[in-house]
Amino acid sequence: MKKMKTAGLLITLLLSAVFSFAQKTISEGTLAYDIVIQSGNKEPQITDAIDGGTVTVYIKGAQSRSDMVSALGKETTIHDSKTGTAVILKEYSGQKLMITLTKENWEQKNKNYSDIKFETTEETKTIAGYNCKKAVATLPSGKTFTVFYSPDLTITNKEYNATFKNLPGVALEYEYESGATKYKYTLSKIGFEPVALSKFDVPKSGYRVMTYEENQQMRKGSQ
Repeated sequence: MKKMKTAGLLITLLLSAVFSFAQKTISEGTLAYDIVIQSGNKEPQITDAIDGGTVTVYIKGAQSRSDMVSALGKETTIHDSKTGTAVILKEYSGQKLMITLTKENWEQKNKNYSDIKFETTEETKTIAGYNCKKAVATLPSGKTFTVFYSPDLTITNKEYNATFKNLPGVALEYEYESGATKYKYTLSKIGFEPVALSKFDVPKSGYRVMTYEENQQMRKGSQ
């Protein structure tokens, strides 16, 4: 009987170890994506300059940072899931703009993704060495896009990307359309090394600072 209990315990521990390995939880690390743009327009578009760009996501506990770099310039979003506040830094054409967001601003900015639904399909593929499942995402507006995610990975900070908050895994590739243009983001590298806390520091100078409301008004005025 003692041997049976011991064997049962060993099997339980083994299964637990296998499950833990399969379900790798990321509380700190880096995700790097490559951007590919396919434009259906005959004439050159400003979005063509994004083709070949990159998006790098840094995660450290409740802190997250996303850097999008392309021929157009650089845009950084720094978010604190504990306070809900965020800062967006834009560097385009030699101009540097900082937009501050309250928790309410952040929720308003991402309200289109609050009730997003993901439906997993039978299609699979391997990306960066990880087995991925294909899901079709449907927004409240009815628009859809596709995403390949790894159920073997999970991120403790679900707020790192509002789009994938309800996704049962980590998005390694996603693609959506806007008009005649297709945007595709594919993971090129994932790192589990510690991320410097300084990555989440907000610049003290060098930027024109405005609130989210002021930026919204400015955008309306330029339309």
